[in-house]
Amino acid sequence: MDTAALLASWQQEAQRPFAGWDFAYLDGRKLAEAPPPVEYPQRVVQLMARARSVLDLDTGGGELLLTFRPHWPAIVVATEGYAPNVRVATDRLAPPGVQVVEHPSEETAPLPFGDATFDLVLNRHGGAMNITEIARILNPGGSFLTQQVHGQTLIDLLTLFGATPQWPDATPAHYLPWIARAGLDLIDVQEYTGAEIFVDVGALVYFLTAIPWLVPGFSVATHAEPLLQLHARILQGERLRFTTRGYFIEARKPIG
Repeated sequence: MDTAALLASWQQEAQRPFAGWDFAYLDGRKLAEAPPPVEYPQRVVQLMARARSVLDLDTGGGELLLTFRPHWPAIVVATEGYAPNVRVATDRLAPPGVQVVEHPSEETAPLPFGDATFDLVLNRHGGAMNITEIARILNPGGSFLTQQVHGQTLIDLLTLFGATPQWPDATPAHYLPWIARAGLDLIDVQEYTGAEIFVDVGALVYFLTAIPWLVPGFSVATHAEPLLQLHARILQGERLRFTTRGYFIEARKPIG
């Protein structure tokens, strides 16, 4: 395939629809290596079993929250701040009774809920977290569970495209002291390293288009050179493997 045809095929990948946080289109083309040591879904189910109310911060399109539906407590609320996902999450979660609140993912934004409102607060891959507010809205004895992308994840990929991490301080080193200051007891913290492996450049194009904050201004036209270099590496038998980093934190609000 000549260069013009390659670029045209990648442009078609960039134009494919993406909604919520569903990467099913890349099944078999984007592979995860070394999954997290802690099974976040399993722990969510365990914590939901003893909760009467749960808040899912930055729910994305509500895909993951919906998988827990058999375990939902009586009250389930979700927030989402990324505008394209708000409607997707509402359409998906409102019918089974979840209130979806539009709210930005920011460390300084107060949460629009009263004191001691929730038994469980979840945040998976939501990015910025206001730990002070999370502690405020938790009931005594309530739990906060989060699995996050490390601020330095995919740094080797970003470097190829001349980009830098948007949130380099999103790390346990940043949040753990804040958790202590907010009066929460730390139950567990784990960091892990893995990889994202892309079978073809078109899969990578779709991925970067769907997550525009990874490489701001990304397009096939503006980043054709590094894309062609990556394609050449595949032709030489190399896998497109980029390092991912993440972390898992569980904390609890003391009783009394």
